[in-house]
Amino acid sequence: MTAAGAGKRPAGAQGPARTPGSSLDSWIPFLDVAAANREVGAELDRAIGRVIVSGRFILGPELDAFESEWARYVGARGCAGVGNGLDALTLALRAMDVGPGDEVIVPGQTFVATWLAVTATGARPVPVDVDPGTANMDPARLEAAITPRTRVVMPVHLFGRLARMAEIAAIARDRGLRILEDAAQAHGARNENGMAGTLADAAAWSFYPGKNLGALGDAGAVTSNDPELLGRVRILRNYGSPVRYKHEVLGVNSRLDELQAAALRIKLLRLDAWNQRRAHVAGTYLRGLAGLGDRLALPPAAGSEHSWHLFVVRLANRDALRDALATAGIDTLIHYPRPPHLQPAYAELGIPAGSLPVSEDFAARSLSLPIGPHLNADQVDRVIEVVRKAVGS
Repeated sequence: MTAAGAGKRPAGAQGPARTPGSSLDSWIPFLDVAAANREVGAELDRAIGRVIVSGRFILGPELDAFESEWARYVGARGCAGVGNGLDALTLALRAMDVGPGDEVIVPGQTFVATWLAVTATGARPVPVDVDPGTANMDPARLEAAITPRTRVVMPVHLFGRLARMAEIAAIARDRGLRILEDAAQAHGARNENGMAGTLADAAAWSFYPGKNLGALGDAGAVTSNDPELLGRVRILRNYGSPVRYKHEVLGVNSRLDELQAAALRIKLLRLDAWNQRRAHVAGTYLRGLAGLGDRLALPPAAGSEHSWHLFVVRLANRDALRDALATAGIDTLIHYPRPPHLQPAYAELGIPAGSLPVSEDFAARSLSLPIGPHLNADQVDRVIEVVRKAVGS
């Protein structure tokens, strides 16, 4: 059954999941991916069976239906499904004609895929430091990063909170730049101007299993109101071919397959309810962890503009809190322990430590507490109890 593997940690986890003496029964996972699959298990089985019986596995009716349904959900004119979130970013940039010699402005603190997509086009990522309250791109720092080589601004809705898109857009439009949302963590986030996925020229999505809307493997998509841009993404994802054996550009093989599309269609029906459960967990944390002063910085409270993909706290002795939680059988993650400009892969850019102090501070002090639609009230209360005891109530 697709729900196998309950309680497994997401890839890229930092540190031990639980201490040797902790009980599996009392262990609180960072995210119980399998619980979501169990909740919709019967529907998933039927959907997957439908694909198997059909004999259509690539570029078939399930993908057509999911693209239409996801575009309708976010309020975009169209959607192009691709193989994963990194490809969504990369192909969207290529569809915007980004290439060697160009520059793309990115936030200093994000998952490295944001930067890798730029590099994959041959362009150069140019970081700006982030807002100290949210870790999203700081619009006040954007103007200074723009050069004659800048082609695209790529804000990230980090942790599920919408970036300050109106301010970013005002600057970018004034300079004739295109905007690409990295919406990999923002499924369902919205503000008064619309939903993530409709706030720029295009948006790139990841449906990695641990996302708010997660597939049963890697999957991604691009949404846009620009049919020409989406048409280019569709050609690029399919070997550069609009029709079989006619290859107009140097494309890749990156197609969201029928099995993943079928699974995503089922889970999309639950997304709003699952996001509401996440928001309830976040609200409980905000209330339960209030009053710790400078010892523990909480994420700013938010309404519908936050999908609460992650609940990230900050404190000086992050590792001590993490150890205390692990000893209590509570799994945590760090998003992200080293910002991209300090990764060995980007040493050639020559951006020294201290260049992006807010991004570096987030990396040094952040800790992500368990959150998800299947975290129960007792588990949330237990996390709060251990955090307050470790930090000092």
